[in-house]
Amino acid sequence: MGMTSLDQFVEDRLLHGRAHFAREEALAAVDLKPESLTAAITRLVKKQRLANPRHGFYLILRPEDRMAGAPDPVRWIGPLMKRQGLDYRISLLRAAAFHGSSHQAAMVFQVLVPRQLRDFEIGRHRLQFVYQTPKAFAELNQPDQLDRMKSDAGFAQVAGVELTLLDCARYFHKASGINGVAQIAKDIGAKARPRVLARAAAAYANSSVRRLGYLLDRSGHARQANALEPFAKRAKTAVALDPSVRPLIESLPEIREKDTRLHEKDAKWKLVINECVEIDF
Repeated sequence: MGMTSLDQFVEDRLLHGRAHFAREEALAAVDLKPESLTAAITRLVKKQRLANPRHGFYLILRPEDRMAGAPDPVRWIGPLMKRQGLDYRISLLRAAAFHGSSHQAAMVFQVLVPRQLRDFEIGRHRLQFVYQTPKAFAELNQPDQLDRMKSDAGFAQVAGVELTLLDCARYFHKASGINGVAQIAKDIGAKARPRVLARAAAAYANSSVRRLGYLLDRSGHARQANALEPFAKRAKTAVALDPSVRPLIESLPEIREKDTRLHEKDAKWKLVINECVEIDF
């Protein structure tokens, strides 16, 4: 076998539909010593033929990827997580868009993982890793709760509709806030299987489940909302619909005048409605 240069190795990977490689794979395939390989890789990164999202893991850029500085993460998140020895699921805004919430122009690619990982940017893509406790994650990241997002490089794991809704309610501050979650619940709530939703909800904080139930109710998705009602019945105390809203200073008369509907209690969901939710129907 003749000597393979890094350029040939990279071209060959692309021909076989693999837009990424690990440093060890390149070392085994090319006829270069480690320090020469590092120099060759650096040269291709400068020429925008490679990108390096994580230590020892490289993306091969096709001409059409160079504008964005990297291919869509859907094409390489699976191999990257496999290299890190971690299970994962794409969720929140990107998953909501995948399931049909067209309001969600996902500028950020959000991935749920059972370990704390640093967010990073590569080219125009921003990857955000959202931590879920290993116990809950292992319970939820099961084949019947996941979907597959296809790209020309294969498939990536994405939260099914039910997990997408629950993840958005749980990590609402990363899903455009309570109003963002309200819109997602409206857009994709009807697709959620009530029994699957209720089963998955058991792994989430009761308050998150009630917020989602209320938003599904408001959107007219009665079957899905009803599946979550038992969680509200078990709750002892009311919580705020939007915990990120600072409590109002009650003594200001102009605030009291402005909106007396705020701070009503919703008895069914045991929520203090401290935010007027806007939903586009």
